Amino acid sequence: MSTHLVWDWNGTLLHDIDAVIEATNASFAEIGLSPITLDRYRELYCVPVPRFYERLIGRLPSDAEWEVMDSAFHRHYWRLAESCSLAEGAAELLAARQAAGLTQSLCSRAPHAELVPFVASYGITERFLRVDGRTDSSTAGKSEQMVRHLRSLGDVDPRRVVVIGDALDDAAAAAHAGAHAVLYTGGSHSRAALEASGVPVADTLAEAVELAERIAS
Repeated sequence: MSTHLVWDWNGTLLHDIDAVIEATNASFAEIGLSPITLDRYRELYCVPVPRFYERLIGRLPSDAEWEVMDSAFHRHYWRLAESCSLAEGAAELLAARQAAGLTQSLCSRAPHAELVPFVASYGITERFLRVDGRTDSSTAGKSEQMVRHLRSLGDVDPRRVVVIGDALDDAAAAAHAGAHAVLYTGGSHSRAALEASGVPVADTLAEAVELAERIAS
């Protein structure tokens, strides 16, 4: 069996970190918080997201604050995301892998109902065996979702699967499902934070694919 890749979407295939920062700052403004820089975001970001806010403001947001910020973030993010492009080389990598008869799928924490048409708008849906978004709480992690995703693929050995994502949560989800991971520096975490996870780290998606083929061979 050849290596199967599970791609993350936000911050990995989709280059949306600038939209994320702008939407985050818009949500902060809703409750009077100061804006955050990209470097600071990458230094502190973690899941579940309320813990990220705790790192920023020194306490967990109240239920009312969380509701306001979560609503504001998604309202601004989906408007800004319309102008986001795929990460450099993503379309070509996906097409080449499909042409070579190799398999890949997409597993994202973006809401499933919004994710599916969004991915389709880039003309890449056919590159994947499956496209799965989030159907549970926005504060839940990715681990159980990854297990369900791999099961839905049928006869796929997790030991031959590599998850490519931009977040520590992607590495944790891969490990939970018995798969490997490669983390990409174009998204939500600093390189130092990604390297601390102990999994391979790549600065480009092409490099990520090369690493993935090596570690699952």
